[in-house]
Amino acid sequence: MYTRRIFPVRGVIKWTRRHILLFLIMSTIPVILFDVIGLKWLHVPWLPLGVLGTAVAFIVSFKNNASYDRLWEARKIWGGIVNASRSWTIMVKDFINNDHAKVKKTDNELKTLHKEMVHRHVAWLTALRYQLRVDKPWEQHLKNSKSNREFRESYYLVCEDTIPIEDAIKSYISQEDYDDVFAKGNQASQLLGIQSKRLRELKEDGLIEDFRHMEMANLLVEFYALQGKSERIKNFPYPRQFATLNYLFVWAFIILLPFGIMEGFETIGRHILEDLAMHSSQTSTFHQAQEFIAKHFVWFSIPFSTLLAWVFHTMEAIGENTENPFEGGPNDVPITDLSRGIEIDIRQLIDDDNIPAPYEWKNDIVM
Repeated sequence: MYTRRIFPVRGVIKWTRRHILLFLIMSTIPVILFDVIGLKWLHVPWLPLGVLGTAVAFIVSFKNNASYDRLWEARKIWGGIVNASRSWTIMVKDFINNDHAKVKKTDNELKTLHKEMVHRHVAWLTALRYQLRVDKPWEQHLKNSKSNREFRESYYLVCEDTIPIEDAIKSYISQEDYDDVFAKGNQASQLLGIQSKRLRELKEDGLIEDFRHMEMANLLVEFYALQGKSERIKNFPYPRQFATLNYLFVWAFIILLPFGIMEGFETIGRHILEDLAMHSSQTSTFHQAQEFIAKHFVWFSIPFSTLLAWVFHTMEAIGENTENPFEGGPNDVPITDLSRGIEIDIRQLIDDDNIPAPYEWKNDIVM
């Protein structure tokens, strides 16, 4: 799925609300120890912590760039599938004709042939997206995490999670093709194989001449190449050594952050007290309130520490959830919607009937 509008702020807050609460607690405990119990030594110098934060920012940036590259490559691959699918349909419509046929076909018979070839291609698109939606072991911990699972249940549910692949494909191919496809493992590859076999039969019948057959066969090779590129991204995860170290470094920074930021706010409070002593001799309620705030100014470190921790963690989580662009997350490549869009386009090109409607958006998210 993929959001075309700005991702709702409420969605981000809901997605990360448990971590926001955790960061709030993690930021409050050191302040209580520092200000209430009086453990004034309990702080970390900001200089080494700042260096660590800079290093973590670079690491998070590297991971997010790599994750985005995987996402963008996947989107370009499916852009190629869109263009090649339209080219295939035009070739089916214009190349399969009676110009060199041994036995002439009627217009209705030719239209049935066109429909057969195009519907089989839609079946290939369907099989491919179902195969790309299958969960890999390295995707399970993200997809089944409480926040992600709850977010999916509240905002969207991909049709591949609710409709079996057999039901999705059955209406596009014959029973013979159906039996052949599901007797073997890779349904998408089998459908392209059947498509190639059918092209050869049409060539033997004279419905496609040699040059046109070669062009259409080359396009089938292109579909195999695009399928292979999609499978390469799907079957090879972002290297775990980088992902694991990135996760550990981010959490090390988040844990140390409250201890490093307290001293700075304590210093600000002391400066406020000095200014009050120098410029005011009043003992009004407002003056006393100012003194109280200044003495306990360290408590203002809690929201700032929580905010910084949330920013670093959320950026790390975005990279983690973007690295697998086909698993069905809210910011993944919308292969379900792309597949339906291709189907509508190519079936309209052959004047097909009973064309399905586009998928509806749910909460500004398209599958």
